[in-house]
Amino acid sequence: MAVLEARHLSVDIPTEDGVIHAVRDVSFALEAGELFGIAGESGSGKSVLTQAILGLLPNAIVTGDVLFEGRNLLGLKPAELQSIRGSRIGMIFQDPMSSLHPYYTVGSQITEMIHAHEKVEKTVARRRAIDLLARVGISEADRRFDSFPHQFSGGMRQRVMIAMALILNPPLVIADEPTTALDVTVQAQIVALLDEMRRERGTTVVMITHDLGLLSSIADHVMVMYAGRRMELGPSSALFAAPAHPYTAGLLASSPANYEAGAELVPIPGRPPSLLDTPKGCVFAPRCASALPRCTTEAPPLRVFSDGLQSLCWLEGPPADAAASVAGIAKAPAADEIVVKVEGVRLTYGGGSLFNPGAGFEVLKGIDLELHRGETLGLVGESGCGKSTFARVLAGLIPMTHGKVSLLGRDLGSLDGRAWQAMRREVQLVFQNPFGALNPRRRVGAIIGDPYRIHSLASGTERKREVQRLMELVGLNPEHYNRFPAEFSGGQRQRIGIARALALNPSLIIYDEPVSALDVSIQAQVLNLMRSLQRDLDLTYLFISHDLAVVRHVCDRIAVMQAGQIVELADAETLYRAPQHPYTRTLLAASVTTPPRHPAAGRTLVSSNVVEVA
Repeated sequence: MAVLEARHLSVDIPTEDGVIHAVRDVSFALEAGELFGIAGESGSGKSVLTQAILGLLPNAIVTGDVLFEGRNLLGLKPAELQSIRGSRIGMIFQDPMSSLHPYYTVGSQITEMIHAHEKVEKTVARRRAIDLLARVGISEADRRFDSFPHQFSGGMRQRVMIAMALILNPPLVIADEPTTALDVTVQAQIVALLDEMRRERGTTVVMITHDLGLLSSIADHVMVMYAGRRMELGPSSALFAAPAHPYTAGLLASSPANYEAGAELVPIPGRPPSLLDTPKGCVFAPRCASALPRCTTEAPPLRVFSDGLQSLCWLEGPPADAAASVAGIAKAPAADEIVVKVEGVRLTYGGGSLFNPGAGFEVLKGIDLELHRGETLGLVGESGCGKSTFARVLAGLIPMTHGKVSLLGRDLGSLDGRAWQAMRREVQLVFQNPFGALNPRRRVGAIIGDPYRIHSLASGTERKREVQRLMELVGLNPEHYNRFPAEFSGGQRQRIGIARALALNPSLIIYDEPVSALDVSIQAQVLNLMRSLQRDLDLTYLFISHDLAVVRHVCDRIAVMQAGQIVELADAETLYRAPQHPYTRTLLAASVTTPPRHPAAGRTLVSSNVVEVA
């Protein structure tokens, strides 16, 4: 008997604008110990599906059946569901900061889960929590047990959320983007921990992620969703090697891992349809390169193939290859002009100094680095190694304890307040979270126009004209000048951040994990945009990321940071082909990439039935 089985599950969410058909007629089943992956673009219904299963959508209209250990979860009372959540079904949410209470220590929040379902002594609960914190990669777990969420990095907070979900050893764990904020080594630790639980305890895992490379390496079965529908379902090996649905093929073709460094990525064109009134026929037809005339008017059949794949599509054969080319684009060498020169930069928190470092915690331990005009320098390393702190030192947001940073030949440490304000025009940042970096109460035109206002460069009609020019430059509709950030998708919000960074024509743009929260198709669009802007405007980038495939694709040189120090610096291909430092080799060994595609040898069509969705 399946541990979890969904039968014709649909979720409708009433809103002021109408009913959002978030999930439509989705069915699947999970066996004990299986890792089941769910993939798809933002807004495809992945998270809504799992939240409906757990009863976390009180205003939604949920129909169908969800059987867990023989009980229909949709028919349970709130108190019965409450007893199952946590003890029998663990949940790892995507945003750890909004899921952790800022006023309580992380340890107390984990032990609260234990005390809510078990009668154990406080000392026993504390020891269990500390042991699990150590297993998910929290160093000095006994000391960090009493820390607050704001004292952890984003990756460490995600590890706390994972520990909270696993603390009661539930038979089913639902993980919603559990490794998005984690670097490759910690990601490998978490995947190994989940795999250990599967093997030792028979734990079943549902993993929602946009990281197709990760899914291809760990998932037994994968379900691909689009616009609330289940587009493809089947064994991971068959699905990633030779997808049967054009949408799956398009997602795989968008991954930088499938291209030579510098090549133009091929994202899926267009945007997903509105879930208020989805189109007749196949919902993916308007964006599909393989669409047939009947795709726009007739509901597609469910085709079942001999290798276990199931595809909601009119195609009987393999879809057209979405990637037009994987050839690299030659890039002119970086100019000799040094934009940024960093010499012996140190930073100590807690009152330490160069002569008495023991008085505080040293975050940066003597950084030496140069960035040249027109180049992209990648900065990689584990969460907490000092990457984002170093970026903020370069931007003048954090004063260094010792060392020297020169921007365009000027020593930043010698500047007064007025000179610093002028110099900040030369350095701009694009942050990881495109929504958190934008004021939700202000209109996009005002957000992008802030640099002009702050530096008194343009006002009134002239400012509006410049803002709309920037919006058009980054691929946004200038007519959306008066919209709020919530009215844009994740990829569009990241474009807003890039437009704001470009406003003052800076000499250096620092990208701090700019695409880690984006699905692969939107990620490809943003990376293409960054490259074209750099080529056209002769921009210099510092690109911080834990995604080694992305770093290799966009960067000329890569600096590897460990514990506040640069341990290796080389051009991208040299570093990947012949890494010198053991830590670099560890990072590369922990990274995963999507396996190469090949023809579906021997695949035959077993059955084909038209599926009508009301």
